[in-house]
Amino acid sequence: MDSLITAAARALAAGDPLGALKRVALRDDAPALALRGIAMAQLGDLVRAKALLRRAARAFGPKEAVARARCIVAEAEIALVSRDLGWPAKALDAARATLEQHGDRANAAYARYLEVRGLLLIGRVDEAERTLAKLDPSPLPPASRTVHELVVAGVAMRRLRTKAARAALARAERAATDARIPALTAEVEGAILVLDTPAARLVADGAERLILLEEVEALLASNAFVVDACRHVVRRAGTVVSLATRPVLFALARALGEAWPGDVPRDALVARVFQLKLADESHRARLRVEIGRLRSVLRALADVRATKQGFALAPRRARDVVVLAPPVEDDHARVLAFLADGESWASSALALALATSQRTVQRALDSLAAAGKVQSFGRGRARRWMSSPMPGFTTTLLLPVAVATD
Repeated sequence: MDSLITAAARALAAGDPLGALKRVALRDDAPALALRGIAMAQLGDLVRAKALLRRAARAFGPKEAVARARCIVAEAEIALVSRDLGWPAKALDAARATLEQHGDRANAAYARYLEVRGLLLIGRVDEAERTLAKLDPSPLPPASRTVHELVVAGVAMRRLRTKAARAALARAERAATDARIPALTAEVEGAILVLDTPAARLVADGAERLILLEEVEALLASNAFVVDACRHVVRRAGTVVSLATRPVLFALARALGEAWPGDVPRDALVARVFQLKLADESHRARLRVEIGRLRSVLRALADVRATKQGFALAPRRARDVVVLAPPVEDDHARVLAFLADGESWASSALALALATSQRTVQRALDSLAAAGKVQSFGRGRARRWMSSPMPGFTTTLLLPVAVATD
């Protein structure tokens, strides 16, 4: 490797893509193409970066398997950043195996971190945590240790373990300082800001207030009866009842939770749950059926009692009933939660992350675009959607995660 290639590689490692391009911008040999691709990725031109890395991978000879594998890892990172969730995971796994086989532990570990970040993005937190547990960051350079701690913090936040998240972010901050890469330091600062930003609204006793992720954690660990409108579950301490696939029952539970300790009139429940202005006897009959179903589902946590006017929630072994609501209410809040990361998303990637149909996502995006909340660029399969982050709020609780239920 000649001196210009070495100097360009050092510039990239120090977070100086322009310095790297000054040395290799006019060269078309395989190492220069790879470095140019990484530099363009750091500058945000992901399309050109992807093309350069693919050219570099083809240009490396049969004896340069490690260099080709590094190009694949870099391309995988571009796919993750550009939210190309359909990028072949087998290619990244094969590249990681090649790097491990040839002793390039730092880049092999980075490939693992890309895998974990992808799993975390689509809500497979258990699998991400298992993969992360196999990695030892101690022999890695400061930049890789920063990435490790950011991923650890990401898993902890999705698990609502805020103390562990803060500890990981403190370690990430120290590692980023050692790495002396401004972009990495900014990423750590952004992650720290999430923990100091309101994550939900607490509705109780007819009043509501914004609360942080730490307060959400404390609330869910308490003995309170919680109607969680972020995850569409009802819980008390360690007992969780999911109503994510039963929207009518969840709407009833939320209405009763917001009114507790009072009751909700029958006509008001019909209007709210069934979206009807006027209620007749058939609607009241349907309401009684749904109330019976809600009693059955919540029998371990609460009873639903009939009153003269309507129905009231009667929790078992819980002194308080609260509703945990998203910081901003929207019919398509989960879509907005993904778009709020500032990256551009394809509708197919959103559908994969949300485990729903692409057509459902497209309808949601069209509705949000009509309301001026999102914007798109490109056409056809190249069309991407994005939105500015919601000011003053974090959407952690709206991202998908498997919820353990009893």
